[in-house]
Amino acid sequence: MRSEKDTCPHPIQGRPGRNFDGDTCPQVPLADEVLAFASRLTVTSGRKAGAPMIVLPHIEAAIRGTLAPGKRTACVSWPRKQSKSTGFAAVLILAGLVGPLAVPRGQLATASASREQASLIYDEVAAFLASEPELYQLVNMSASRKTITSLTNGSTFKALSADATTAHGLGLDLFIMDEAAQQRNSELWDVLFTSQSARANPRAIAIGTRSQDPKHFFSEMIEYGQRVNAGEIEDASFFCHVLAAPDDADWQDEKVWRAVNPCLDAGVQDIESLRELATQAKRIPSKENVFRALHLNQAVDADGRFISSEDWKACAGPVDIKDGETCYGGLDLGSTQDLTSLALYFPRTGSVLSYCWLPAEPSLFEREKQDKAPYPVWRQQGFIETFPGRSTDRLAVAVKLAELCARFDVQGIAFDRWGISVLEKLMQDNGIKAPLVPHGQGYKDFSPAVDAFETEVIEHRLRHGNNPVLTWAVGNVKLSVDPAGNRKFDKAKASQRIDPAVALAMAVGLAARQPVKGPSKYTTGGFFTL
Repeated sequence: MRSEKDTCPHPIQGRPGRNFDGDTCPQVPLADEVLAFASRLTVTSGRKAGAPMIVLPHIEAAIRGTLAPGKRTACVSWPRKQSKSTGFAAVLILAGLVGPLAVPRGQLATASASREQASLIYDEVAAFLASEPELYQLVNMSASRKTITSLTNGSTFKALSADATTAHGLGLDLFIMDEAAQQRNSELWDVLFTSQSARANPRAIAIGTRSQDPKHFFSEMIEYGQRVNAGEIEDASFFCHVLAAPDDADWQDEKVWRAVNPCLDAGVQDIESLRELATQAKRIPSKENVFRALHLNQAVDADGRFISSEDWKACAGPVDIKDGETCYGGLDLGSTQDLTSLALYFPRTGSVLSYCWLPAEPSLFEREKQDKAPYPVWRQQGFIETFPGRSTDRLAVAVKLAELCARFDVQGIAFDRWGISVLEKLMQDNGIKAPLVPHGQGYKDFSPAVDAFETEVIEHRLRHGNNPVLTWAVGNVKLSVDPAGNRKFDKAKASQRIDPAVALAMAVGLAARQPVKGPSKYTTGGFFTL
């Protein structure tokens, strides 16, 4: 990108009063030039469509920080509808294409998690160009390829989607990753970032509402940036701008809304829409976190997560079991190279034992990169075992079942019918007996297990001993709901593997099917009898 030392010829003659000046600009800060360029644009959509662009203070702060001398990386996280795409990202792309950031044959890109998302900033940039005849005549646009080329300096802009393979071979002067929290991992960011090594003044920018996963790379970027801002880390190349309500803020207070949604006071955003959403959130508890995550940019569990992290942490007490104790099991048998999980649930104390296996090949280090899970560490800590070779060793699973049935009073082991016939044959051939109980994975069979598991957690009766593999799996769970309100775990929606959680849900669900012996915990401790 152009440095502070360069002159900045604006390539366009404009209309009186709001012209794109064609003369060489005086030596002024680069951010000032970009802000002046932005002020000459016309808003193309929304409540202010057709009006001259007014750069709002939070956008100005982000632009100034991003373009400050020496800045290489920028992290910008705001709530939804705060002009991240139109007022910040699109302006920077335009400035790099036909404005004061332009360099000869420069390369610019936006990166998004989906083609639909990739189209958003492209469409904004294209709309700005189409609304300014002086700019429109200087570019060639290809909507099908999501590419815009400057006819005056040879610079190109591409809107990329999540496939990192399409980004190889680029040498980017500037790229903006839009809604970075929606990326599955950092692979695309890493490819784009390393593509800038041969550029004189490269800039890499991540924008979006924060991820609800603290281990997501965008969450880590925000945390790093806030530590830089606080002076805890010295990194003059990193800029971070975050708008977010404090964790203890009253999410229903409109003053809190306005503090982190500056577009409200600017008339760009309608407060009535937020009021409607807040009213729904008050009446429907599951929507409260949606409101807080998307509109206050707080780090809370987003909608679709099965169990809140707070409730799960409250169940992290030590397991309390005795040999010969009654328990119920759940087995999620992996396919050839998948994770296999076995869980035992002990109703007396709510204690849980969880066992997990993976084939030794491919290596746990390769799987760690694929799944973004520290398998080698978990294996060292004893939370995961490996089968020899490249496939699931069903005989080893059968032997484990026999060992546990000899140690505990196992009343039943619920299993998914898929792939179980091979295990049953191995058990029969080797004289291994275990009380296997079929357990469907559809709404009808799995919904009661979801209810039972959820009840144990939110009432803080479960004890998982802070098992990191189980904690990871439960955090990955997403639910699907049928029209009747029945729920099930949805592996297709899950962010990562959920097999240990599936096994535990089946175990708890199987226990819940059993007739209550003696005083029921549901008729003591303040619960009413149906």
